[in-house]
Amino acid sequence: MSIVIDRRAALGWVAAFSLVSLAGTTAAQASEGPEVLIQRVAAELIEAVKSDAALRNGDTGRVIALVDSRLMPHVNFRRMTASAVGRFWRQASLEQKQKLQDEFKTLLVRTYSGALSQVKDQTLVVKPLRANPGDTEVIVRSELRTPGKDPVQLDYRVEKTDAGWKVYDLNVLGIWLVETYRGQFSQEINAKGIDGLIASLAQRNRSNAAEKPPAALAGGKG
Repeated sequence: MSIVIDRRAALGWVAAFSLVSLAGTTAAQASEGPEVLIQRVAAELIEAVKSDAALRNGDTGRVIALVDSRLMPHVNFRRMTASAVGRFWRQASLEQKQKLQDEFKTLLVRTYSGALSQVKDQTLVVKPLRANPGDTEVIVRSELRTPGKDPVQLDYRVEKTDAGWKVYDLNVLGIWLVETYRGQFSQEINAKGIDGLIASLAQRNRSNAAEKPPAALAGGKG
């Protein structure tokens, strides 16, 4: 199964941005607005990459450690996975659902870990939030700006929970990540079933683990 998204470098930056999340979230941070959250974490990412050679080099082990310790508590990854699997999620057993989440997380992390080396002089500009005070699901719109290049559209679907706002989908240049994977996953499940999708994801992850980061990512090519 081929799982590839266009504009990999831009998507990779999104994944990289998401990795430096909210370790030790305070009560004040939990109550902050979604646009404030996105802007703050962007600043944290840039500072973290500048000070961490392993992140700049796209060290997969370092990336995975960051995901487990800092990202996962602040992303509704179950919802993200369920949305990507679509209507087939209801047919999956508890064991299959857990395996899908594990393999999907590994896929995203390993696919885009090399893009960390590209984070240099970018800035994330968050646009004013268009939402009503009582909204529990909103879209935070932003632009990733790099000197000398066109801005990259980055949007985030976030939901309000008791623990604060959580991201459950990402949009890069008009392409929503969940929708992209839903089409690919649907084809795989129709052909081979849920276990077939799990096996394909696992095989893809094994292949990614054995490979060096793609040249387009590791070399800083735009």
